[in-house]
Amino acid sequence: MYAVEVRDHIMIGHSLPSPVFGPAQGMHGATFTVDVAFFTEDIDAHGLVVDIGLATEALAETLAPLRYKNLDEVPEFEHKFTTTEFLCGHIFTAMAQRVRAGRLGDDGRVKRLRITLHESHVARAWFEGDL
Repeated sequence: MYAVEVRDHIMIGHSLPSPVFGPAQGMHGATFTVDVAFFTEDIDAHGLVVDIGLATEALAETLAPLRYKNLDEVPEFEHKFTTTEFLCGHIFTAMAQRVRAGRLGDDGRVKRLRITLHESHVARAWFEGDL
């Protein structure tokens, strides 16, 4: 499989109100580096997996509603633990919609996505799935 990966970042605030999260139960900030990998079985006639510019734009649009937000105040996330893993799944769903809508000019060749959130230099999570 071929893959192209693009990167962006978001800064958010949130709390994780359960004893399992220890000190992260309280309000705290996080800066996530966000990587999205697009997988295809082949490259197009121009040697591309996807147009990197379109992929970068789609990722920026996907992340825009999260940027500089207190996730505890986002109605969509009410009663959810906005863990790194949860956010990977949320971003996957939004990016998959853009891919399926043809926003990357891939002519339906993208078969799989991987969303990786780096929460620090020593910890990351990802969600990967077929389209």
